[in-house]
This record gives sequence, structure tokens and C-alpha cells, in this order.
Amino acid sequence: MGGSTDGGGPTDVAWRRVLPPVAVVVVLLSAFSNGYGFERDELYFSMLKPAWGYVDQPPLVPVVSHALIGLVGGSPWLLRVPATLCAAGLVLLTALLTREVGGGPKAQTWAAWGIATTGAVMVFGHVLLTSTPDLVFWPAVILCVVRAERRDQPRWWLVAGAVAGAATYNKLLMGVLVVAIALGLALAGPRRRLRSPYVWGGAVIALVLALPNLAYQVSHGWPELDMGRALSAHNAGDVRVTMWEYLVLLLGPPMVVIWVAGLRALWRDPRLRFLVVVFAVVVVFTFVSGTQAYYPMFFLPVPFAAGIVAMERHLARVWGVLFAINGLVAVVLGLPVVPLASVGSTPVADVNQTVADSVGWPEYAHQVGAVYGALPDRRTAVVYTSNYGEAGAVHRYLPGVPVFSAQNGLHDQARPPADAATVVVVGGQWGQLHRLFGTCRLSTRLDNHLGVDNEEQGEPIGVCRGPRLSWAVMWPRLRHLD
Repeated sequence: MGGSTDGGGPTDVAWRRVLPPVAVVVVLLSAFSNGYGFERDELYFSMLKPAWGYVDQPPLVPVVSHALIGLVGGSPWLLRVPATLCAAGLVLLTALLTREVGGGPKAQTWAAWGIATTGAVMVFGHVLLTSTPDLVFWPAVILCVVRAERRDQPRWWLVAGAVAGAATYNKLLMGVLVVAIALGLALAGPRRRLRSPYVWGGAVIALVLALPNLAYQVSHGWPELDMGRALSAHNAGDVRVTMWEYLVLLLGPPMVVIWVAGLRALWRDPRLRFLVVVFAVVVVFTFVSGTQAYYPMFFLPVPFAAGIVAMERHLARVWGVLFAINGLVAVVLGLPVVPLASVGSTPVADVNQTVADSVGWPEYAHQVGAVYGALPDRRTAVVYTSNYGEAGAVHRYLPGVPVFSAQNGLHDQARPPADAATVVVVGGQWGQLHRLFGTCRLSTRLDNHLGVDNEEQGEPIGVCRGPRLSWAVMWPRLRHLD
């Protein structure tokens, strides 16, 4: 691989060149952090009570969200500070990866500016999702592994294990990366690493740090496997198509040339050839599992960094223009630069799901509040929402209204009191609730007044009275994972 580190070690980090794109990302994301408002997952996370784990995820992001949202009043900006830091961290880690595979100051600069202009940074760095910390966890693990192999310093495998273990508190998906690395070493070498006490030591460290997560899963019957099956049942068909589109779009079409060149360069280096197998395993896992289409994106900064080094002599002004165009498109599609009143007349919400999932929540909550406020029997009334976004919006914008949902972790958190005889029903489970109550009357339908066709738009709000069954019996029937 170009700029070999043999003999003289890696070049110095070009801090003066790398830090400007890091700062630009921080400033840009911070400037638009309030944007259209909370995203549906952010509303959900902030509603979850702190716990060791949840049916759909480990505790990291929900606990952080719950802690921060209590400090921000009605604004999402503080909640998104961790997302901004993760995006900035990705830019820095990509530059460090470039250095580790032989890139000097010029290559590090291209890599940092290049990754800073991607949709991955703008989309996952704008809102605090469980995907956001993986922007740093995955590249950090690989950085440690590359250091271990390229510098012949196997103790870095211990650090990789520590990072991987910590990452399980965000997603157990990190286990896929760990298994992929083991398969890569077994299939492409260097196989002797599989006998290294440092590699095994790193695996033990990761396992020990992950034990609380594993204990939660075992004691609760492996709920994330149930969640994975549910996601696959809902998403597999779409995922197996869109995952290929995401491989192109999340970094941007111009970047495909670079990371493909990076895969070729990694394959030519016997010390790092296993990373190509890692990428293949992650892609195959995404296709077979059919859960989420964006999983391979967390690995793409690795071949991108290697591709920058391999193509360094070809990177000239034309690539700077391509990076700038890529960045402009990423900003328009990933950040709330289009005025809220106009976003419904653009394709932005259709292209970027987080935009569609960030608009209309105050309006939806107030419409639910109007129906609830008109009830003469509010003492025994509650709001039931079909999904966690609707529940989070009511919880956030109508703090005095008792709200419940049977989706994912909210089902396990609380159910309506036994004397709840009147229910304001919101969303797609209206038909199911209709059959479980004596009378149900449709009141209105959700409308964001922005022309954005998101999951809530046009969904019913109605009032049901006289439950036919007790809540203890009904609640398991209403539970759904998606």
C-alpha cells in the first residue's frame, strides 16, 4: 500500500490540515441542530426510563437521551451534541486510519475533507440515533486492529477488544464485526494471529465488558433476537434492495470509486487482506438478516481511507470539485436547510427518512390534546398510541396527559391503569382497538399541515369506551415489535 510504514513508522498526524474539516462539521451540525424538531427515535429514547437494557436495544443512547432531554426544555440542540461529536469523531478517525495505512499529510487532508462531505456525517450526525455512536465505534475498533498489524504491535488488539466491549452498550451488532474479523483472519490471514495471546486477550476483554448486556439478554430470553426477527419480517424485502443503494448514497457516488480502490489496496496488503473479508461478511449479514440497510456504512470509512492513499497521486482539483458537490447535496438532503414550510414540496423528506420523522410532532400532539381535552371523563381516560413516536410526542408536548404504547420498550415500561375506561386511540392500531372496546368513535385524523407524507400523516384519532377485557389481558395482545 502506498506510503509504506515499514522501517520508519507512520507519518505524523497532520493536525493543522485535519482539524479544519473536523471544526467545519462541528460548526455546521451545531448551526442546524435545532432544525425541524425532534426525530421520532429521539422522542422514544427520552421517554424510556433508564434500565440495563430494552427489548430493542442496549442502554447507551436511551440513557443519554433521557438524561439530556430533561435539560433542554423544548429544544433538541443539547440532545444532539453527542451526535455532533460522533460525526466529528468519524472525520478524525478516518484521517487517523489514512495515516495508519501509509497516508501522509496530503492523504490525511483529502480523507478528512472527503468523509466530512458525506451524507453519513450529515444524516447520522444530525440526530441522536443508535446508529450515531457506531460512526466512531466501528472505525475505532478497526483503527486499533490496523495499528496492531501495520506496526507489528499486537497489544493494540487489547485496545480493540476494550472498544468493542464498550460498543455493545450501544448495539450488539458489534458482535457481527468481531465475528467478521475472526473469519477474515481465518480465511485471508495472517492466520497466526488467531493463536496470538493478544487477540484472545482482546476477545476476553470484549466479552467481560459485554457481560452485563449478555446477562440481560439471557435473563430476558434474548429479546433482541425477537426484535431482529420482527425487523426482518417487516423490512427484509426493502433492505435487500436499498442496502445496495445505501452503499452508494451514504458516502456519495463520487466516493464509490475511492472505497472500491481501497478494497483493492487492502487486498494487496497481506497484513490487511482480512479486512476485505470483513466487509464481505458485513454485507452478507445485512442481506441475509434483512433488518437494516445501512449496516455496511459503518465499515466504509476503512476502505475509503485506504482508497485515498491508493489514489493520492490522482487526487487533484477535479476531485475537490466532486467533494464539494457531494457535500452540497449531503447538506441539502441531510440537514434542515430547506424552510419547514417548504419541505413538503421538495423530495427531501422522501429521500431522507429522518426528515420525514422529524416534522409535525407538535401539531400531532396538539391534535391529540384537543380530543383528550374535550373528554368529560378525563379522570379515567388515557391516550394510547400505536407507535413510540406518537407516544413520545404526547409525552413531550403534553406532559400532563397519561400516554401509553405497546410498541417495543414502551410495552414493557407501563400499561394503562386497571380503571382506564376511556381511551384516546392514535394511529394504525385503531382497527385492533375498535374490536376490543364496546364503542369507538373516530374524531379526526393527524395532519402536519406541511404536506409531508410521513408515517403519521392521515392516521386516525378516535375515542374508545368500555373495554371488553381487562388491561392485563389486552396488553400482551397489543404488543408489537417493529
